[in-house]
Amino acid sequence: MVNYFYKHLLTRYIPRWMVLVFDMYIVMNTFLLAYFVRFNFTLSFDTAMLLPSIFLVLSISLLVFLAVGSYKNIIRHSGLKDAIDVTVASAFIFILLAGLMFLNRMTNLFVNFTIPISILVIHFLLNGFMLIASRFVIKKFYYLLKSGDHIKKSVLIFGAGESGMLTFDVLHNDLKSKSEAIGFIDDRSDKKGKRIKGVPVYPSKVIDAAFIENKKIKEIIISVQNLPAARLMEIVDALSLLPVEVKIVPSTSTWINGNFKQQEIKKVKIEDLLGRTQIVLNNPDLKKEFKNKVVLITGAAGSIGSEIARQISQLNCRQFILIDQAESDLYNLQQYFNNKDVENTTAIVADVRDEKRMDVLLQQYKPSIIFHAAAYKHVPFMEENPYEAVRINIAGTKIMADLAIKNKVKKFIMISTDKAVNPTNVMGATKRIAEMYINCLENNGTTKFITTRFGNVLGSNGSVIPLFNNQIKQGGPVMVTHKEITRYFMTIPEACQLVLEAGLLGKGGEIFVFDMGTPIKIYDLALKMIRLSGFKYPEEITIKITGLRPGEKIYEELLANGEHTKPTHHEKIMIAKVTAIDKAAVKNKITDLCNVNHQLHFEQTVSKMKEIVPEFISKNSTFEKLDK
Repeated sequence: MVNYFYKHLLTRYIPRWMVLVFDMYIVMNTFLLAYFVRFNFTLSFDTAMLLPSIFLVLSISLLVFLAVGSYKNIIRHSGLKDAIDVTVASAFIFILLAGLMFLNRMTNLFVNFTIPISILVIHFLLNGFMLIASRFVIKKFYYLLKSGDHIKKSVLIFGAGESGMLTFDVLHNDLKSKSEAIGFIDDRSDKKGKRIKGVPVYPSKVIDAAFIENKKIKEIIISVQNLPAARLMEIVDALSLLPVEVKIVPSTSTWINGNFKQQEIKKVKIEDLLGRTQIVLNNPDLKKEFKNKVVLITGAAGSIGSEIARQISQLNCRQFILIDQAESDLYNLQQYFNNKDVENTTAIVADVRDEKRMDVLLQQYKPSIIFHAAAYKHVPFMEENPYEAVRINIAGTKIMADLAIKNKVKKFIMISTDKAVNPTNVMGATKRIAEMYINCLENNGTTKFITTRFGNVLGSNGSVIPLFNNQIKQGGPVMVTHKEITRYFMTIPEACQLVLEAGLLGKGGEIFVFDMGTPIKIYDLALKMIRLSGFKYPEEITIKITGLRPGEKIYEELLANGEHTKPTHHEKIMIAKVTAIDKAAVKNKITDLCNVNHQLHFEQTVSKMKEIVPEFISKNSTFEKLDK
């Protein structure tokens, strides 16, 4: 029975009428106390007038509380607004009572009845204090009861600024919270040795393994807004060596109505540490560009194609056609849009290598814009399967580009890669040849061809971060091909935002290069992911160097030899000035390449590719013998 009452008390809110009665009870008692304070706790006043005075005070208080509505607030969630409400109510009670007493003195409205102004002043001060204090005492009572319901884990908050204090309040005020902030970490001199919110501020130099163990700290929450990525990486590097879980407060831009909840405090992800600022584009011209247009996306079920589709769905286009041969992934994307009540999508299972089928689709839907994202991208796989690489990445692009001209498509935006620059593998070479074929179609009089070139995207299918995560979950080792290998990284949403922006900027014939930030060493990436997952390196999970895979570079590039860039109106997007080519000759060579029997003559295929792309020098590959 006691346990039932205890749980009932914690889960049910106090009824409004009960709060109102409680407030009235406080008003009555503070009124009596005002008399005793005024008369030095003696009965040296007319006690016969006390009862009608109490009746008058309660009547006016009831009207004021009903008008102000302070009794409607939930006591256990009391805050500044509640304090203001009861202070306003107390002030109105004082004003109305003082006004009545002044009127009574002028008109003798109540014969032989008065309440001294001094009593009313003392009552106002006592009343306001007790109404506020009672709410916070009850709130604290609920908090103590709730905290006794489970053992809380001790956490530290990194940052004693506004964000840190807000995080403290979120943890402290959430009765369901299983975390208790016992201190802040901050190195600012004005915070040194002080207490904030009743807990101490520690300098970072004292936070070591012994301190963590002594204070039984389970988590450290980084709560600093607009922290430079390099500084965040430095902080996380230091904290990840300690026996604690490291979490982070999300950016204020993600808070709903300027507020956030404890559930939004997340584990630090490697995406937070990659040394680049998230690119957020808000170009109103994009909506004009896509409004009432039919947009077709090839490779729509892939990481890039699906994100382009999601972003375009917000741009008021008339219809967008999703093309992919991966039926399961395409079905999942279709269901995503169905769940979002996006009705102007059409998902079609089709292969860009099927020229007749694609021609029928373009004639049927008449797209104004095509995003060509269909491609094979895995370097070692394509090194072993150059036939498929050529058929999809080159022939598929050629088919779609030729059909775009035939069907008078206004813009054709191709997704390329940094691996097309000075390629050392079949996949990169096929993408470079696709870029060259697109370049050969410039000034066709019908379609504007635009190429976008960028590096690795975080979390894409088969990319290094999901791969490392799986290896860590399995207990390691984490496989890294070379200790010095570096790569550029960009999040999928920002890559696709820049693709859309480049499509808007493009006048035809450009290769747009994106600012990828600073290249990241993959070995360091693996090390950070191990630590952020809560494991010790090398005691619990090791890193194994496996050697470069066929065709793999140590360093990626965004520009080829002889290329340089010119700026656009957006600092994150540049236009590559490519080396001039003999378009007629190159186009003929690419056509011949697409007609080679690749299934039987892999070496002949790769030789032709090297003729078209002289800078294609194989590395760690069986095709090295074909290089002159």
